[in-house]
Amino acid sequence: MNCWEVLGIEPTGDHARIRAAYERQEKFASGEELERLRRAFKEATGGEPQTDNSPSDAGNERQHQVAETPAVVRQESQELDASERQVVREVVIQVRALLNDSSRSKDAQIWKAILGEPPADQPHVRKEIADALEPQVRPMAENGSFPAPVVQFLAGWFDWYSLRDAHAHDADEDDMEAEKSEGDQEPQEELPPQMVNFWPAVIGWIVGLAVLATLFSGMGGGG
Repeated sequence: MNCWEVLGIEPTGDHARIRAAYERQEKFASGEELERLRRAFKEATGGEPQTDNSPSDAGNERQHQVAETPAVVRQESQELDASERQVVREVVIQVRALLNDSSRSKDAQIWKAILGEPPADQPHVRKEIADALEPQVRPMAENGSFPAPVVQFLAGWFDWYSLRDAHAHDADEDDMEAEKSEGDQEPQEELPPQMVNFWPAVIGWIVGLAVLATLFSGMGGGG
């Protein structure tokens, strides 16, 4: 039985958590059991447990440590468990499969469906997913592989604020280029109206043929 099994906790570097586990069992330990518990504490922390403090002093010491290092305690409490790590692996696999489909990867709703599925939407799980995907996904978002809605979603979801700012800058430049190109276009000259009307010409030919036919018929009758 290793020191963590004796203390009844998972391996951790948080001394406050180790001390709490030690003191919780110390109340009911005696003889060899107490000695084994002290050895486990020493092996886990590298130091001897303080036995000269009263229970109230020990409680005050623990409160003082928590007050001084709230960020450390908070971070330790947000460590991923086995099921959450499995969720991270599954989400990463789904995203990598999505990247192989050029049409679906341009749909922001599909990204939201994959990344927003609980518990993947929890902040500490989301951070692990972001760390796993950033080397591959972020460069693609930066080089224009995704449309604006996808880039905006990824920037906000993973707190990639520099990506969002860069995209906004590129969008402004595109708008300026579009306005400039519109301003550079010269107005086209209006084409003159069609001068020749088709139907009057046809009618003229018909009248001319009728006149000729009349003349030829009169000449034939006179002969």
